[in-house]
Amino acid sequence: MKIELNGVNYRIPQSPVAVICVDGGDPEYIEAARKAGAIPAIARFMESGFTGAAHCVIPSFTNPNNLSIATGAPPAVHGVSGNFYLDRHTGEAVPMTGPAMMRSRTIFDVFSRAGVETAVITAKDKLRRQLGKGMDMGNGNICFSSQCADRCTLLENGIQDALGWVGRPLPGMYSDALSLFVLDAGIRFLEAGSRPRLAYLSLTDYVQHRYPPDHPVALEFFQSIDRRCAKLDRLGATVALVADHGMKDKCAADGAYNIIYLQDLLDRRFGTGKTRVICPITDAFVGHHGALGGFVRVYCFEDLNVFDAIRFIESIDGVESVLAGADAASRFGLPLDVEGDAVVIASGAFCIGMTPGDHDLEGLHGERLRSHGGISEREVPFILNRPLNREYQARAGSEQLMNYHIFEYALNGVR
Repeated sequence: MKIELNGVNYRIPQSPVAVICVDGGDPEYIEAARKAGAIPAIARFMESGFTGAAHCVIPSFTNPNNLSIATGAPPAVHGVSGNFYLDRHTGEAVPMTGPAMMRSRTIFDVFSRAGVETAVITAKDKLRRQLGKGMDMGNGNICFSSQCADRCTLLENGIQDALGWVGRPLPGMYSDALSLFVLDAGIRFLEAGSRPRLAYLSLTDYVQHRYPPDHPVALEFFQSIDRRCAKLDRLGATVALVADHGMKDKCAADGAYNIIYLQDLLDRRFGTGKTRVICPITDAFVGHHGALGGFVRVYCFEDLNVFDAIRFIESIDGVESVLAGADAASRFGLPLDVEGDAVVIASGAFCIGMTPGDHDLEGLHGERLRSHGGISEREVPFILNRPLNREYQARAGSEQLMNYHIFEYALNGVR
């Protein structure tokens, strides 16, 4: 039996499947941990299963990519291309993090309603609300976040005492424990089932925002992930690892932050009120990135021609590319109706903000700034613990793998 969603036919699993989204899991972290001998199970997956070089969707942010993974489609299909866009009628920045913004069903919705016991477990609750849209919260299906694991209800989450069920205390938001709780919950879910089960386990990138790939804390974190992947493998699951985006250092050699305060520069060039910069990475967790990323939207007002703005922005040091909104939507598969007049993408060592007053950097505690959003963070790992069948071996060799192919490969492509 197969289930169709967004033009893809997915097989109903006959054995457990666990897809792990390692938030911020740049391939450099996998390589550093493998070199250090910290991830023996994942290294074995890469050798005897399958590993490929995949791309994430642009902007390389968490929500657009998790929803692409969940729908098997780019943002133009599911409608979410960041955390914010500008409502031109009201002049207000509108959150895109609620379920109402979604324009597609998810794999979890259709599988849970087809009788496959399904779990969606996330680190942050804002993502859980989108990924769980439409899911059947009965019949053994669950959807909750480690952030709010102490507030679960049967009606909303399909589980009541999540802390007692997992056997771990509520983790802190700025900790590796937030991600490890997700993985332990996924293990518990697969252990408890008698029927084939499908689990999506989405982590948080706190460690990667704070530490480079070869730092002892990063290596220890990936070692902890590896131990849990080994447990999932021993449970007989198809284990798939992918990332929503990569992660890069955004500092000069002396540690100074490479930040382009674009709204300041536009105001000086064209005058106040002629443009509006929206940073779609913005969320409540300023300790991760200070609302600074590699992709921003620019809106033009009054008589300002967007191409005049584009020509000016192209001259700014640290800008990799500037595209008109329609061109960006076409190139990156984004929903045009919520796109800006222009899209600005930073080069690998830079990030883009609005004005200094719009960004709270105190949460970084003077440490190096590491972030994402641009093309420089689009490469992500794509790892399966089992080898591919002939059909999908051929596909992997002939197409650009995208992170949102992971469920198709895990369900249809393994031997």
